[in-house]
Amino acid sequence: MNLLPSNPWHGNATCTVLTALFYSTKTLPSSLYRRILLAGDGNPRVSITPVLNQWLNEGRGVQKPELVDFIKQLRKCRRFNHALELSEWMTGEMRHGMTAGDVSTRLDLISKVHGLEEADKYFDSVSGSGAARGFRGMRVYGALLFCYVDHKCVEKAERLFERMKELGYVEGVWAYNTMLTLYFRMCESAKVDVLVKEMEDRGIGHNSYTLRVLLGSYAASCDVEQMEKVMMLMEEDGVVKMDWNGYVFAADAFRKAGQVERALTLLGTAEQKIRGKEERRIAYEHLITLYAAAGDKRQVFRIWRLYRKLRRFSNRGYHCMISSLVKLDDIGGAERICREWESGFKYFDGKIPRLLINAYCSKGLFQKAKSYVQRLAESGKEDVSTWLALAEGFCCYGRVSEAVETMRKAASLPCRPGWRIHHSTLVGCLDYLKEKGDVEGAHELMRLLGEKGHLRADLCDKFENYIHGETQIESLISGQEENHMEGLDGIQDGEASDSGAQQWG
Repeated sequence: MNLLPSNPWHGNATCTVLTALFYSTKTLPSSLYRRILLAGDGNPRVSITPVLNQWLNEGRGVQKPELVDFIKQLRKCRRFNHALELSEWMTGEMRHGMTAGDVSTRLDLISKVHGLEEADKYFDSVSGSGAARGFRGMRVYGALLFCYVDHKCVEKAERLFERMKELGYVEGVWAYNTMLTLYFRMCESAKVDVLVKEMEDRGIGHNSYTLRVLLGSYAASCDVEQMEKVMMLMEEDGVVKMDWNGYVFAADAFRKAGQVERALTLLGTAEQKIRGKEERRIAYEHLITLYAAAGDKRQVFRIWRLYRKLRRFSNRGYHCMISSLVKLDDIGGAERICREWESGFKYFDGKIPRLLINAYCSKGLFQKAKSYVQRLAESGKEDVSTWLALAEGFCCYGRVSEAVETMRKAASLPCRPGWRIHHSTLVGCLDYLKEKGDVEGAHELMRLLGEKGHLRADLCDKFENYIHGETQIESLISGQEENHMEGLDGIQDGEASDSGAQQWG
């Protein structure tokens, strides 16, 4: 459960449509955006420029507002490479002029795709000669600040923040919220308090985001007294709309601070605040997750029964329920819900069977996990993500020979956007092959992974060097773990960072 408002970039609906395209038609779509999504069978590492140029060669046009919207949707699906490529094509091939928002968006994308050094170079370039000159205003400075926060570069962020103050770019709440997010993630609660005091001294009012960061920060330090003060402010302050989402957020914060009974009370209040059918569906998914986190299986099933009455089912709802039952150690219940999903899903989502595969492996039920993956394959639901999950399970629990065979199977399948080879699993497989003297087999595995687009070319080179003992293991594993702070508990990377990026870009 995330501690910040819903993420505008994590477009589940958009990505569901994307998945549907992969499994539906082979005909050439009429929409340019659909063609972009299907480029290279959905492989995010395949260039989309040929698709864009073909569209123009067919005598079709495309306006800048459409391209800007395409970039936004690609960011929602976390296809940052394609979003950046489209941004560069928009101003290069199409010769569209850039706004401050376009520059900010590109800065954020460069940071995600090429790293901070290239982002710094681009930021420096917008003050020099060329088309981007004159765009180093508050919005672009804010985008760079967000990049530093996204990469957890405290010193750079603090220096830029002070420079923004000198330029008069810190008159509102957004820059402060960006820095508060950084300090929260770095567990620097003292700096959070100092920054909040500075906001008060300067007369800069808070918003709901500010209060949520504060509540999350106090929850991390289990300061229940301060949490109650913030909670009181959230309920009494007209700035913060305490709807069901606000109470769900607060409940999760109190649960993390060990106040389970208080959290359950807040979840009850959240349920009473739900309005509207569509809102009810999303709210129930949150409630199921949090009741499971609080260990209340009875409430999980009660909310699930209410959810099913809505009649509109989504993969996300099933994923939510199955993952909750796995957390509650109810594997049998998870299997029943998964069978229900299998009998009626519209779009196959590999994340759902992956939940059961991980659960089986954690219980030592490896044959059951393998049989499940094979059954999915035999029924036409073969997917790289399920084989990868099985390989990770084998490797994690010391069955490396089986992990190698499973990894080979996964490597032979087409790449899927959003799924990544776990570097630690791949390292384990390569080590096993090297110890067996099968260096040729290690190279063959890397060849498959590279051909199918599972790893970038530069990463393939690093792993090839690792096979020869020329690359340290730490550089392969730590690089993946630190990639944009994915997987942080509490205030999630995507939640805070993407909303921040959208504000500046």
